[in-house]
Amino acid sequence: ESRDDTDLFWVDPEMRGIFPLDGLYVSRSLKKRVRQNKFDIRYDFDFNSVIRACADSSDDRHETWINGEIIRLYTRLFQMGHAHTVECWQDDELVGGLYGISLKGAFFGESMFSRKSDASKIALVHLIARLVEDGFTLLDTQFVTEHLTSLGAIEIPRDDYHRQLDNALLVEATFNGQGNAATHQTHIERLFEK
Repeated sequence: ESRDDTDLFWVDPEMRGIFPLDGLYVSRSLKKRVRQNKFDIRYDFDFNSVIRACADSSDDRHETWINGEIIRLYTRLFQMGHAHTVECWQDDELVGGLYGISLKGAFFGESMFSRKSDASKIALVHLIARLVEDGFTLLDTQFVTEHLTSLGAIEIPRDDYHRQLDNALLVEATFNGQGNAATHQTHIERLFEK
């Protein structure tokens, strides 16, 4: 519930947030920012800094749910190859990013942060392109915020979510942060066509 809480909770809400991988909405201005390549996009480069930045409070997020135990457990999942990051770097400074867990064809987005305008949105665009490229079928956001809805996230009933999750767990997909840059750019441009 909060960073100061020592308990961990399992949540299975009646309505679940997901990003349809073919439903990302990218505004004209965000497309322009992505194409400007102002950020160096890195995958799985500095997990510790990403999760700690997500755990920090900020002007627009006064409290987070990421406590020391979650940091410890997710760091272990990263070491095992199940947790991943998409990171935006500028002048060798981490300025935005996100992290989540991959399991078969499902990716569970956990948290994101931004220290520069649109950095977390740009990380999300790169995440979705990477997931499509790598054969994932489900991007779980758990809950939907106004911010995520503006980018195309939707809520679906628990039963529908469980069906999509069951299907995603039948898919063999591997998060590959080392993919071909030209192919990755092609997937980003395809996202922009929708």
